[in-house]
Amino acid sequence: MAIKTPEWWYKKNAAGAPWWRPVLWPLSLIWRAINAIKAANARPYRSSLFVISIGNLTLGGSGKTPIADALLDLLATEAAGLSRGHGGSLSGPVNVDPHSHTAAEVGDEPLMLAQDHPFVIARDRAAGLRLIEKRRKKPRPTIAVVDDAHQNLAIVKDLHILVVDGDTRNGAWPFGDGGVCPYGPMREPFAQGLKRADICVLWMPDDDAVADEYLISLLGDKPVFIARLQVHAPAIPAPVYGFAGIAKPWKFEATLRNEGYDLTGFAGFPDHAALSESELEALAAKAGASDARLITTQKDWIKLDANWRERIACLPISAKFDDEAGLLELIRARQG
Repeated sequence: MAIKTPEWWYKKNAAGAPWWRPVLWPLSLIWRAINAIKAANARPYRSSLFVISIGNLTLGGSGKTPIADALLDLLATEAAGLSRGHGGSLSGPVNVDPHSHTAAEVGDEPLMLAQDHPFVIARDRAAGLRLIEKRRKKPRPTIAVVDDAHQNLAIVKDLHILVVDGDTRNGAWPFGDGGVCPYGPMREPFAQGLKRADICVLWMPDDDAVADEYLISLLGDKPVFIARLQVHAPAIPAPVYGFAGIAKPWKFEATLRNEGYDLTGFAGFPDHAALSESELEALAAKAGASDARLITTQKDWIKLDANWRERIACLPISAKFDDEAGLLELIRARQG
C-alpha cells in the first residue's frame, strides 16, 4: 500500500516528527544492512553506451524527472532514456510507445518522458541498456540517461548526476536530519551517496530563488549546477481545486498559489497513486461545490483516461539550467 510522504522528513532537524519516531530506528538499520548486502554481491553490467545516472539521496521529490527530461533535450538524438518503470505492470525491457502504452503498463514518469524522447523501461536495468544498444533505427543513441539510478547496483555508470531539492523556504531541508528510511527520507547515508556523485544539480522552485550557501558547502568540491522550475501554466479564468500524487504534493500546492490561481482546495496523495473512479468523482464533487475546475500535475494527468483528461486541467513543468553550456561541456569532457 502506498503511503504519503511525511512532511517532517524534509524539515530541518526533522521538525514536527511524531513522538513515536524512535521505533523506526531499528527498521532503518535493517534497510541499511540489506543495501550493504546488495552492494557486496553486486556484479554490474558495463554497457557500450555512455551511461549517465540521474538520481538522488532521498525517496523522491527532488526533481529527477524534469532534470532527466531537460538532459535528454540537451543531448537530443544522441541519447535514449531508461528507467525501472515504477508503478507499471510490464517488467520489460520494452521500448515505450506513448501512443499504445498506458501509465498502468509502463509507469507515469516513463510515459511522460516518452512523449518526446526514445525511452525504455526495464526492471533489470542491464537488460534495458542491452535493448538500447541493439537499436538499429537511425540515429542510433550512444548515450543512455538512466532515471533514478544513483543507488542501482546492476549497471556501471560513467557519470553520476545527483539532484538535490534546493528549496529551503519555510524550514524545508532536502535531507531532513539525515535519517535513513524509514527514520528519515534518506536512501543511504549522506556522505556515502555524495561520494559517488560527479555533478550536483540544485532544483530550484522558480527563477528568483537563491541557493542556500550552507547547502552548497555541504556538497564539497562537486561541480554544482542550478536548474529552475519552469511552469507552463494554462489560463483558467475560474477558481481551481488542485490535487497531486507525487512525493511532495505540498510543493505542487505552493506552485499553484505562486502562479496566482484562485485555489479553493487541495488534496495530496501518495507518490505514483493511481486514483480510482470513486476518488476522482469525490474530487470533482469538492471542486464543483466551489464552482472550481480540477487541476493536477502532468505526472498525474497522464494516468487519466480520455474522459477525465477532458475534465481536469494539467500544469506542465520543465527544467531550465542556469549554465546549460557549462553542463554540456562537462559531460563532453567526461565522454572523452
